[in-house]
Amino acid sequence: MTEPVRISGADVPPEQQAVRYELAILSFQLLDGPKAAEGVLPWVAGHGELLGCWQTENGPLGRLVVLRGFENQQALDEERLRARRSRRPFGGDYLTDLSLRSFAPFPFIPPVRPGKYGSVYEIRDYHLRPGGLTATIDGWREALPARHLIDPLTVVMYALDGPDRIIQIWPFASLDERLAIRRDLYAKGKWPPPGAPEEILDADSIIALPTEFSPLA
Repeated sequence: MTEPVRISGADVPPEQQAVRYELAILSFQLLDGPKAAEGVLPWVAGHGELLGCWQTENGPLGRLVVLRGFENQQALDEERLRARRSRRPFGGDYLTDLSLRSFAPFPFIPPVRPGKYGSVYEIRDYHLRPGGLTATIDGWREALPARHLIDPLTVVMYALDGPDRIIQIWPFASLDERLAIRRDLYAKGKWPPPGAPEEILDADSIIALPTEFSPLA
């Protein structure tokens, strides 16, 4: 297994805070997953850094979730324009829909480090109250370092467009491990972060499995 990055709660250097992420949701007919996945690598080659590609297992089915990192906002904007102007983004032939979202990491979160962390990933999406991001970041800054030692985080990031929301990605060895860890954290009072749950309007979670070519696995 890959050694997780260290999270102390202190802000990372400005150049790391400048990193931007794109989360692309590729939709397809249920039997077309392998064909839809074939278009990912040719599309992303030379454009940002492919970090993860997962196919949904629980939650909305018929989806690929693709995470890419970019050095800064300009690089992400240029890539977004390329997608909007393309007649076949991500290969396109087997896609029924495509959602592209832009995110910035919490200021104390280091850049995502590819590697082997778990066979199952949970992707949680929290829609926050307007103005609720600052309190959410403060709560996570206080509570996450201790949780990260037990249950390493891949990334937590906030939306740069649309309503206030955060996305968090967690790897697990199995669904049983996920359940056991979360129960233990809650029982010991190590989670949730102080003041953060009050800012959540609604929440979604999907379980997804890494594709064969996903750098995060």
